[in-house]
Amino acid sequence: MDPTPLYLEPRLDEPLASLVESAEFLHTLTDALGSPLNILLPDQAAANVERFRAVFRRHSLSGEICLAHKATRSSAVVRRLAATGAGIDVASLGELQHALGAGFTGDRIVATGPKDPDFLWLAARTGAVVHLDGLAELDLLAELVRKHGLPRTRVLPRLSGFASAGVRVRSRRSRFGVPAAGLDRLIDALDRHRDAVDPIGTAYHLDTTSLDEKALAFEGCLVALDALRRRGFAPRAVDIGGGFGTGYLADAAQWERYTTELRRAVLGERQPLTWGGHGYGLRAEGGTLRGALGLYPAHRPLSGPDYLDRLLARTAPGLGRGLGALLLDSLGDLRIAPGRALLDQCGLTLAAVAEVRREDSGDTVVRLAAKADDIGLEDHGVLVDPVVVPRAPAADPAPAAVYLTGSLCLESDLITRRLVHLPRLPRPGDLLAFANTAGYCMDFGATRAQGRPGARKVAVHRDAGRWQWCLDDRYWPIGRTGGTPA
Repeated sequence: MDPTPLYLEPRLDEPLASLVESAEFLHTLTDALGSPLNILLPDQAAANVERFRAVFRRHSLSGEICLAHKATRSSAVVRRLAATGAGIDVASLGELQHALGAGFTGDRIVATGPKDPDFLWLAARTGAVVHLDGLAELDLLAELVRKHGLPRTRVLPRLSGFASAGVRVRSRRSRFGVPAAGLDRLIDALDRHRDAVDPIGTAYHLDTTSLDEKALAFEGCLVALDALRRRGFAPRAVDIGGGFGTGYLADAAQWERYTTELRRAVLGERQPLTWGGHGYGLRAEGGTLRGALGLYPAHRPLSGPDYLDRLLARTAPGLGRGLGALLLDSLGDLRIAPGRALLDQCGLTLAAVAEVRREDSGDTVVRLAAKADDIGLEDHGVLVDPVVVPRAPAADPAPAAVYLTGSLCLESDLITRRLVHLPRLPRPGDLLAFANTAGYCMDFGATRAQGRPGARKVAVHRDAGRWQWCLDDRYWPIGRTGGTPA
């Protein structure tokens, strides 16, 4: 058996790298506020907005960069972005109310997702842009506008099911949007409701990172802009949503080696790497590997703003020119709504080591003062090692392979289903820092099962070289807690 540890070391950029190394500060926070604990860096979210803006400038495009609110429940992050020129994409009535209370005005809010009448009413009442996902939703919105004397509402009709000419590009089915083949019918409906809605552009929603699929959808939206203009409307925007990806791992070779060894383990060619033979979607049948690896590609050579840059430079499959150049020539604006990518390097989750035990099987199990859903990395298919934050330095640390379990009395409460290789064995009282959890992993599935509290949140920033903190809901982007608004 190859004794080399299978590390999956996290990518740590500044200032997150400095925060992880601040052991005394992190232990002080968890001693006071408990484990698990979520830590946010709101200023990093503002910096990420600027990185996306740089791509807009590179392509001479105007438009709007919105945070996909569903990726976080942090008030600190939402308030910090309200102090910038960013917008926000809300997918529920609660998110809309939160955004308004955090300082966003309606003209910087986009309402997406499934919508009930209350959500639609408040969005229209406050002047938000509404994504339209079907003709029935359009009829409902128009009825609300007329019945309640609401302002004419700006809308972005979403399209799906784009067809490719020439080389076939797979366009997967989406729950969101009107099939592109039904564009004429959609425009007829918009024409009927001219008094109630103002289509300012077109949009798509694709749950993929495929550049080919997104280029096809982007081109389809540009074609739809022209069709709307021919019918007397004046649309400008193409909203391409998010899905730009995040790189969680520092080393591509580690990712390649781990996934290779995982396949060997599933086939029985080496010792197991997972609890109970879990294969992350892979299985062995008669000595043959079956299934598909159901994991997020944790090392991504192209993600975030760089992905957007590559998409805008990509040649439209049917129109034969770069997508960004085509949008610029059409006098159009670009709208994006990253979630994970806009929250890249914006936070971490701390969990205290409660118990370390050696089982009869020879496995070492580390129980954390946290539940699996408090951390949520594996729920989103992300495999990345935590960083050990020791209470005190170890005399002679040696690498260790451990399983990480949670605090619930459930067999399924596994922080990781895989054997995690660490540079030293954690001890009770140490902390494990799970990096880059701000996007989705902190909040999306967190519960209060068995009466155990969810992770509290704090916002941190550097001031004169020292870390400062406040509770997440006490953060405002003014004065000592957040610096000068951008």
